[in-house]
Formats: sequence, structure tokens, C-alpha cells
Amino acid sequence: MFRLQNLKSQIEPIATAGFYLALRIGFAFPEAELNGLGESWVDHYIQHGLVRADPAIRWAYEQTGTARLSEMNMPDPEKVLPRALFYGLSFGAVVSVLGAAAGGRRSFGIFFRQDREFAAAELTQLHDIVKAAHLDCGNRISLTQAEREALCLQGQGLRLRQVAQNLGISESAVKGRLNNAKRKLGAKTIVQALSIAQAQRLI
Repeated sequence: MFRLQNLKSQIEPIATAGFYLALRIGFAFPEAELNGLGESWVDHYIQHGLVRADPAIRWAYEQTGTARLSEMNMPDPEKVLPRALFYGLSFGAVVSVLGAAAGGRRSFGIFFRQDREFAAAELTQLHDIVKAAHLDCGNRISLTQAEREALCLQGQGLRLRQVAQNLGISESAVKGRLNNAKRKLGAKTIVQALSIAQAQRLI
């Protein structure tokens, strides 16, 4: 069965300076994501809204396969890659895979080292990891009836207390069900969990 922690242990020995992985991106959110980048870089990246200008993200949405960031030949108006250098993200690579069906979902990863460029064999290995995770992720999610009920009621705009009253359980039990659903879906918020669950036809 698909496990994010298993992915982390596979990727970290290759991408020694950090990585970001987004799996099976739908309309708005990935079904699962794993962020192994340093907190200071993530804070800087978010604070300056760099996702809109990140050449690696653009490459990942426009291409498939693998590329070293130094060889992408993509515009970088906000100097995202030079900024990354300051945070020890000296050498990078991007991997992007696309589902076989028309309109298939995309998964991608951005990987970094401090010491040297990624070797060709490492790029192949990272591509294989992302591709396997892309396929496995689609089969991983299973919500209980109780988790689905709590998620649906919350999605209808009910407050926690109202959900608890509707289900005849405590607010802490509702929180537990919602937290379990978010964890299983790889979501950070209820809105994201609902989006993923709907995309997977779980609710």
C-alpha cells in the first residue's frame, strides 16, 4: 500500500538537500504531497509568492520526463533559482509524469543537492520513484463511513458543534474523524480534503 514515509526514505539519500513531491494533481490540489524542503526556504518561497514564477513548476506542467534545473532553459524573472542557492539548494532536478488517459493527472517532483549535479542514473531513479508513486497514489485512499459522513457535513457548511449534534457524537470525536480523513487524503485543510475526496469519488 502507498505510504508517504516510504517515499521519503527512498528520496532523501538521492536528494540530499531536500525535495517537494506533488502527486496526481487535479483541478486545484494534488491528492498527496510531501515537502522535504527546509522551513526557511519554504517560508521565503511562500512569502514572496514564488510558485507563480518558479521555472521548475512551469517545466513540470509543460513537459514530462526529467531535467536538471541548470539545463531547463526556462525564464526565471523572479530569480527563483538564484534565491534557492542562498538556502543551500545548489543543484536541482525536476521530474514530471502524466497519466496515460486523455486529461490524465500529473505528478511531479523537484529535487535538490548541495554538492553536485544529479547523475543520469539518479534522474532515472527519481523518475521511477515518481512514476510508481503516481500509480500507487490512485489506489491508496479508503475512508470509513464515519469519516465520509463527518467530511460531507462539514462540507455543507455546518460548524463542528452542528456536525456533532447531527451525528450524535462529541465534538472531539468529530475532530478525530476529520483529522483521520485529512491524513488519509494527504490534505492540510477540510477544503482540500473535500476536493480530493470528490475527485476520488469517495463522497
